[in-house]
Amino acid sequence: MPTLEFKGKQHIYAHHLTVPYRPLESDKTRSCNPTDTDDNLIIHGDNLHALKALLPRYENRIKCIYIDPPYNTGNEGWEYNDNVNSPLIRQWLTENAPVDNEDLERHDKWLCMMWPRLHLLKELLADDGVIFISIDDNEVHHLRMLLDEIFREPNFVAQFFWMRTATPPSLSKTVRRKMEPLICYRKSVGEKLSLFGGKTEGGDMPLLNADNNIRQLEFPKEAFSIVNLEDGIYQPKNYGRIRLIRQVEVQNGRFLSNPIMEGRFKWTQETVTREIELETRFLIKSERFSIRYERKDNQRTKVPSNLITKTECQVGTNEDANKELEEIFGSDKFNYPKPTSLIKYLINMICNESDIILDSFAGSGTTAHAVLDLNREDGGHRKFILIECEDYADTITAERVRRVINGVPDARDDALREGLGGSFTYCTLGTLLK
Repeated sequence: MPTLEFKGKQHIYAHHLTVPYRPLESDKTRSCNPTDTDDNLIIHGDNLHALKALLPRYENRIKCIYIDPPYNTGNEGWEYNDNVNSPLIRQWLTENAPVDNEDLERHDKWLCMMWPRLHLLKELLADDGVIFISIDDNEVHHLRMLLDEIFREPNFVAQFFWMRTATPPSLSKTVRRKMEPLICYRKSVGEKLSLFGGKTEGGDMPLLNADNNIRQLEFPKEAFSIVNLEDGIYQPKNYGRIRLIRQVEVQNGRFLSNPIMEGRFKWTQETVTREIELETRFLIKSERFSIRYERKDNQRTKVPSNLITKTECQVGTNEDANKELEEIFGSDKFNYPKPTSLIKYLINMICNESDIILDSFAGSGTTAHAVLDLNREDGGHRKFILIECEDYADTITAERVRRVINGVPDARDDALREGLGGSFTYCTLGTLLK
């Protein structure tokens, strides 16, 4: 198999093995409703050291990794500050930091930065897990070769293309770029991989969760099967955990109009609509109207398109992401954020309701927001781990997550205004362990 050679590779080749272990030290003053040792984590510190610190507890446990590393456009000002053992490579890496557009060796430095991090991410990934990496044209060709070497070429899953903008720059002199590459690799070719298969379940599952807030949902009458109920007209009534709030006529085990019900549902109206499109059936098995739902075995094994757009996948753009941040903070506080809908879409491709999702270039905290929103929608217990090395780890990354947990009073979205619930423990990296 062809391999990628770059300046510094011989010095960085085994660097991930020599990175020392540093303890994670929790900071209660910056945490939000911290719970126990398996709490969600937001870590402020060098992500190489943070990844190594996670290994003892999380090796082979992470189901989904999403990272959005520097694209190395030459305009980002990113720095490479790893303590590589070789004095020569250390001097070379620091001479022109931060990396800029005039640095003729910036591609080599970017590869030196990514190599050890990808190795540690692979160790953390579960055998049936996948990694998604957002990138652009500056490094996509180098990244593919790097991943082929570290994850092995047979573990390449797909190169997706996300529509990042609906309004590309009109002054572009060459190509108006609307799409952005998103690379996906799996950990092991020996494991069965079924995208959108993570949620496939057999039998029927309850639709209620006693811990959720009360909400009203309208169900299309065509989606229901009614078991052990006599035909007739059902008046608005409290049936214990579910309240029927619209008069509904039943005939031959079918509703003749759309029922509206109130209860502590796992799902939102948006999720119900999406499930209806997948032909999910809802069942009422008793006069207490305890609703259960049943999916076809093949619903979640539908092969996804490699084109991720708002029309096909209900995934937003950078403009939508900016609006999300503005709603949370009152202003746009971060350059080129990813929309929550994109990360939710990727998580749903592979994860069950109790999996762990890791983002080691956390930025504005979109991944945590996406995980909390999915848990609110379906009552899941997914966990997130975020790592951010920049100074805004507390004021932007963690602060966004605090606000979406506790609620944003002026938000237009009802769920965001009420708060998604949840918790996290804020950590920093301690001194080196000898």
